[in-house]
Amino acid sequence: MTDPKGLIRESYRIDGITDAECRSILVDWALSLPDGQDQKAALAEQLATRGADSPDHPMTALLREGLEHSAPKRSGRRKRP
Repeated sequence: MTDPKGLIRESYRIDGITDAECRSILVDWALSLPDGQDQKAALAEQLATRGADSPDHPMTALLREGLEHSAPKRSGRRKRP
């Protein structure tokens, strides 16, 4: 499950939602992903699931942007020099 709290789903249901509001929701969504979840794969799944029906929605644009600029995988261990 790539939207455990239903945050992305609900963002598409809010009439007149702004880019800034979508950004805030997307950050909360990313932080709620389970440890080890591939963020890029989760973004792609949400884009395929939600974005196809709403190509002009601000969340769709952010999901696309996230795929282009996704962060590297996080690890619980810090690398030491």
